[in-house]
Amino acid sequence: MNLDVIEGLTIPYIGTTLGAACVFLMKDKMGKRLERSLTGFAAGIMVAASIWSLMIPAIDESEHMGKFAFVPAFAGFWIGILFLLLLDSIIPHLHMHSDKAEGLKSNFQKTTMMVLAVTLHNIPEGMAVGVVYAGWISKSTDITLTGALVLSVGIAIQNFPEGAIISMPLKAEGNKKSRAFLYGMLSGIVEPIAAALTMVASGLIVPALPYLLSFAAGAMMYVVVEELIPEMSQGEHSNIGTVMFAFGFTLMMALDVALG
Repeated sequence: MNLDVIEGLTIPYIGTTLGAACVFLMKDKMGKRLERSLTGFAAGIMVAASIWSLMIPAIDESEHMGKFAFVPAFAGFWIGILFLLLLDSIIPHLHMHSDKAEGLKSNFQKTTMMVLAVTLHNIPEGMAVGVVYAGWISKSTDITLTGALVLSVGIAIQNFPEGAIISMPLKAEGNKKSRAFLYGMLSGIVEPIAAALTMVASGLIVPALPYLLSFAAGAMMYVVVEELIPEMSQGEHSNIGTVMFAFGFTLMMALDVALG
């Protein structure tokens, strides 16, 4: 694995870690408006990344199929949705501002299940980065190193608020700052792991790349619709979440088109 790939797989995790470090800089708990803003921003980036960095390349990779070029993207997208639905049903986790845990019953502490909720939707983000870098390494695709790096940086940007969103509430609930930071940092460790595993799978079956690209897109869209959009729309004055969603979406779109 060359240095460019290691760097690309690590950047998103650095974003999560820096976000979790906000627990040392912010004295009070995170306000609801700020939390909705950050959630909307993260959702916008994920949607734009799903389209420009994953779905469009998946269709481009299948252009030899003519008018059926959409089939791999269609199939992969649905497999990604169903995969996250399965994980959502199995892994015990607790969403922010919710008192009822989801997934299989467990004796996990509330803090653990909150971390698992963030970890759950970090999996598709890691897969997205991994499959794009696999496409670049294979040299049989139109994916460039710059394009892969843009996705990695985009995921890191949206991971920054996610790291803060997990560490700040943990501190507010009475955890020490160091412990809250550790949990926030650990919630993102699954990303480079998922990325590396996806790269291995892509390397073994290069023709499956369009399916894997759209698979990651479907998994990311599941997280956005099932979790992030409801969270950014809670309570009064929720339009700040919508505005930040638009900002995140256009920022990621601009990065991908201009630099990818």
